[in-house]
Amino acid sequence: MATEFRHAFIFDLDGVITDTAALHLAAWHELALALGLPFNNAMGERLKGVSRMESLELILGARAGQYSNEQKMRLADRKNAAYVRLLARITSADLLPGAVEALKAVRASGLGLALASASKNALAVLDRLQITGLFDHVVDANQVRHGKPDPEIFLRAAQALGVAPGRCVGVEDAVAGVQAIRSAGMFAVGVGSRSVLFEADRVIPDLTHFHPTDYLR
Repeated sequence: MATEFRHAFIFDLDGVITDTAALHLAAWHELALALGLPFNNAMGERLKGVSRMESLELILGARAGQYSNEQKMRLADRKNAAYVRLLARITSADLLPGAVEALKAVRASGLGLALASASKNALAVLDRLQITGLFDHVVDANQVRHGKPDPEIFLRAAQALGVAPGRCVGVEDAVAGVQAIRSAGMFAVGVGSRSVLFEADRVIPDLTHFHPTDYLR
């Protein structure tokens, strides 16, 4: 019999549980330099929580029309190869402060727990961090048609958990992710800067400040 949860938490991965966001940005930066395109901190912020192909479009900018769809796919694959190369270095030591404690607190409270990641390599990351078993369900970019800020990935996670969106709490570090959570009709917890994540219902600086019961409605 499937477990029934009254409430559930749905976490983003990159920048929330581990800093693979930095690896993604390093891989995109490498590609941008190879193409002779600018890449700065502002661009890095725009890419947070955005799908691979949408990120590529942002980086190409006005030059996007110069590439065929096939060429864009090759560029995206090139970026992913660079990311996977960097990913091989990750261990459980790369978990962000408070991450494991936050996930275990959700589990200990008898609440549903899912991952909603824009990364197609989410399962590989969880395995390297040795935390795959903490999640009831994992939804990644391989399973959805629309990336954040579209709410699809959070709605799929809620459906997999069997919990109504209004009884779910989403945890994100990116503007696009917070927007996706809100669009899904969930309570949004932003992890990071209040000035950036002002659309979230609650903002905490990091997961050391996370307490599941603070966000249940």
